[in-house]
Amino acid sequence: MTTHAVVIAGGGPTGLMLAGELALARVDVAIVERRASQDLAGSRAGGLHSRTLEVLDQRGIADRFIAQGKIAQVAGFAMNPLDISDFPTRHNYGLALWQEGIERILAAWVGELEVPLYRGREVTGFAQDDTGVDVELSDGRSLRAKYLVGCDGGRSLIRKKAGIDFPGWEPSTSYLIAEVELTSEPEWGIRRDDKGIHGLSRLEDGKRVRVVSTEQHVKQGDEPTLGDLREALIAVYGTDYGVHNVTWLSRFTDTTRQAASYRERRVLLAGDAAHVHSPAGGQGLNLGVQDAVNLGWKLAQVVNGTSPESLLDTYQAERHPIGARVLKSTMAQTALNRGDERTKALRETLSDLLRMDEPRKRYAGMMSGLDIRYDLGTGHPLLGRRMPDLDLVTANGPRRVFTLLHDARPVLLNLGEPGALDIAPWAERVQRLDARYAGVWELPVLGEVAAPTAVLIRPDGHVAWVGDGTDQGLRDALTTWFGPPNCCWGEGCGSLMPESSAGPDANDTGGRGSHKE
Repeated sequence: MTTHAVVIAGGGPTGLMLAGELALARVDVAIVERRASQDLAGSRAGGLHSRTLEVLDQRGIADRFIAQGKIAQVAGFAMNPLDISDFPTRHNYGLALWQEGIERILAAWVGELEVPLYRGREVTGFAQDDTGVDVELSDGRSLRAKYLVGCDGGRSLIRKKAGIDFPGWEPSTSYLIAEVELTSEPEWGIRRDDKGIHGLSRLEDGKRVRVVSTEQHVKQGDEPTLGDLREALIAVYGTDYGVHNVTWLSRFTDTTRQAASYRERRVLLAGDAAHVHSPAGGQGLNLGVQDAVNLGWKLAQVVNGTSPESLLDTYQAERHPIGARVLKSTMAQTALNRGDERTKALRETLSDLLRMDEPRKRYAGMMSGLDIRYDLGTGHPLLGRRMPDLDLVTANGPRRVFTLLHDARPVLLNLGEPGALDIAPWAERVQRLDARYAGVWELPVLGEVAAPTAVLIRPDGHVAWVGDGTDQGLRDALTTWFGPPNCCWGEGCGSLMPESSAGPDANDTGGRGSHKE
């Protein structure tokens, strides 16, 4: 049996991002992926929102994506464009880039981090106990892990086998999406009717056509036929345009569900395994990548023995409400995209509202992910929000905030008196930097906020503590997020804490390099 600290089921964007996060923390992580290569049929998801670009920038890899994509204003709500070019972020735009390109870049990064991938096989079952999970693979091999993370999509076997409920709403509509050739010239662009939105557009090669069409009757199952596609086209356009040479054909619906829990003991869920919804607004891939960045550093600290297992509870507490908000948003957009006269009147009314500055900012902040705030209590507006990527002045020259997060390590940024804020007990876990910043502190949607004297930044870029000239609350924040002082929850800590508070896996640090056959 091969042993890893963490096994990830699924090598799509969420699984790849999570693997990279864990590898940066020197956790022995492996991916199990059913595809034999990173090849992906069809164009699938088509873009990255601003906050996702910021997350990638925090790891020093955003430029890889920008070089292969097209910068554009991609945020929108129910087909109403939402311009974020005036938002206070270095990435005040989105990126048009198909999922296959996104995955290839992430896979290359994960390869540089030397994460093993078990390709051409999938998880068929698992059994967990108090110290780990035995994972069964389709080729007969078994893996042993301290934790198993299901990033295996909306039909997640991991979620089902873990017994996690997946409540929600059945589909109200179904769509066909295809890449084809047509014999006759079609009506290009978007069309609405009482069933929803339909569209025909040229692909990059200038020969093939991308078709998106709502079906007249709700159907389920991801293996539609050419006959289904012809039927859908005729119902909308009165002709099938001589459709032929179908290189990709798939069906999706607006089924909307969310896992009741993102964790069942040593099994966790992320991405579509935790939530499925309509693709309206392009939220799914971005939501999954951000799930991974929230979970990765927390799981790493538990595995590496610096934090108790209870830290994983904050993953559910923080990400479940964000997922629920996306579900609500996509349900609303699906309803608004229908073409009957009453819905048209509602959509036009909403369009008028979204042309106003404040509603535009509020919805743009939500759709771009820039307004996310985790509930870390009351206090400064920065608390729980993304840290702005400020241009700092330090003793060693200029630094951007995001460059401090490239290794996915927390940062205490001291902007007050140099040498203040002693964090010696956490010195090996938390970077400390004295710096100056003379500019305005501004947050998306909220606008200008008071300048703090210090901020404690988590590896995911969210602010865990804000200083007001004193260190009040700092030690509590450090302990909550990065473990107790001068102690760990792994090997050798028994003499430093009461036996009753000893964390799980006390004799196994689970650090990277522990892989064994």
